[in-house]
Amino acid sequence: MRPTPPANPMIPTRAAPCPCDSGRPFGACCAPLLCGEALPPSAEALMRSRYSAFVLEDEAYLLATWHPATRPESLDLDREPRPKWLGLNVKARTQPDPDHATVSFVARYKIAGRGHRLQEVSRFERLEGRWYYLDGQVT
Repeated sequence: MRPTPPANPMIPTRAAPCPCDSGRPFGACCAPLLCGEALPPSAEALMRSRYSAFVLEDEAYLLATWHPATRPESLDLDREPRPKWLGLNVKARTQPDPDHATVSFVARYKIAGRGHRLQEVSRFERLEGRWYYLDGQVT
């Protein structure tokens, strides 16, 4: 008997590997964050969940986790050609105080069959106990 596919084929089953490459199942990693069952406990968890949201084209989650001071009104996730996200590698994380952190990462993707790498140092800020993406510097 074949398992029933998810309603949206882009969304992995909870048992599938998480798109963020944490090595954990989606249901024990980013899924609870993306569906609002839990808040990211750290800036790195937020960054990983945002990567998963890019993979799944979840604009609402991306905007909701963007710092109010730097949040755009909308994102253009429907642009063509769409990137095919291939993987995430967290290089470093720092937290100089309880409410500020940076996460350095490399995200790999393809557009029209050609490979690319996005290397960024992202800044995060915790407001009222909740982490937000503030901005990033492509390196």
